[in-house]
Amino acid sequence: MAKEKPEKLRLAAVAGQFYPGKPRELAETIETLLNEAKPPSIKGEVFGLLLPHAGYVFSGEVAACGLKAIEGKDFDTVIIMGDSHCEYFDGVSFWADGEWETPLGRVEIDKELASKIMASSDRFSDREGAHLFEHSLEVQLPLLQKTLSGFKIVPIVFGSENKDWKDLAEAILGNIGNKKVLIIASSDLSHYPPYEEAKKEDLRTLKIIESLDTAGLDRELISGFETFLCAKDSAKTLMEITKNIGGKAEILKYANSGDSAAGDKERVVGYGAAAFYKEFNEKLNVAERAELLGIARESVESLVKGEKVLKLETKFKKLKIPSGAFVTLKMKGKLRGCIGTIDANEPLYQTVAQMAMAAATQDYRFGPVTKEELPELEYEVSVLTSPKKVNSPSEIKLGKHGVVAQTKKGAALFLPQVVEETKWDRETFLSHLMLKAGLEGEYWKKHPVDFYVFEAQVF
Repeated sequence: MAKEKPEKLRLAAVAGQFYPGKPRELAETIETLLNEAKPPSIKGEVFGLLLPHAGYVFSGEVAACGLKAIEGKDFDTVIIMGDSHCEYFDGVSFWADGEWETPLGRVEIDKELASKIMASSDRFSDREGAHLFEHSLEVQLPLLQKTLSGFKIVPIVFGSENKDWKDLAEAILGNIGNKKVLIIASSDLSHYPPYEEAKKEDLRTLKIIESLDTAGLDRELISGFETFLCAKDSAKTLMEITKNIGGKAEILKYANSGDSAAGDKERVVGYGAAAFYKEFNEKLNVAERAELLGIARESVESLVKGEKVLKLETKFKKLKIPSGAFVTLKMKGKLRGCIGTIDANEPLYQTVAQMAMAAATQDYRFGPVTKEELPELEYEVSVLTSPKKVNSPSEIKLGKHGVVAQTKKGAALFLPQVVEETKWDRETFLSHLMLKAGLEGEYWKKHPVDFYVFEAQVF
């Protein structure tokens, strides 16, 4: 009887060099990095990260900001991509079965997903040598082990610079199915220019990545030897995936080795972290909308009746994503209260509950809602996309865009439905927005005003 082929085990190659080799010291190091990380809030569901792969003493703070954005989330599989530093070859290499080991334990390969993606092109193979000493993927694994649980991995390494990134993006999207997958592009930025030059070039590179401009990234990286992205193909793969699903990217943190206690500022390496996410917007279905309306009603009724505060829960994943929201209360078609927030850090369902209670009791234009009014209250929820700055008021699309006006003397917001209710033209709309901010109506014509637009799903 033939013996079953043993599964492959990839041993840690850079433990004790790029990160601590002893389990306790490694765990404590990562816990400290995660506890100190303060990334900006992402208004959507993160599915990808750009992370650096230098030694933790240099790039750990930047990497932790990326991992913090997905801390505690549930992922079935993490695809980790890098461009080879050790073995140059033509094509793309997968470690397609077995396990990878770090001082924190072993992580299983998602053999099924790896095999499916690898079968998508004859340029994809399981070239083992490309992985044995490659640090760029390995350094991500202990960070993931302390951030997530119960996940498998698919390690992928690009060979010499090639054009396989677009095919790989298509293969990943075509094979992940219903799996909850996180995709990591592991790359450092500039290598060895002086501190200020690195900072300038790296921030420009990160802005191009944030804009998902793969052609622009190619143009940027042709410009010089010392300022480059060492995993260009991996980054472009993630950018292409993001474009194909209508996602967005946001820079979370930048630093370089000159910022660390162990580095100097004459020759530095740059590090960036970015999140790739699907923005939460108008995709709520009937059941999800009904859930939010029910939460708004139950929250108001419990508060007004003086009952015990509800312990809110929801089964819908979209409602657990942080998002801005407004809740409007009406009686017989007339406004009875309206309060919201455009920049929420709470899950959407909790934001709706809080804004509903505030609309019932804290709108200065009305007295608190009474028990007698409860049966006649009508509820309207507006779920908001993230605000984006526009260069000119002419870019505001009345009826589609809500608008935030920000000035040195005050700020104000109008929801998109204001135009439908008032029939204002652009000039009248902007003048009333200034009045709402406590300014003269013509203020926007005479003084600097920053305008931000957003969209809303209203139900």
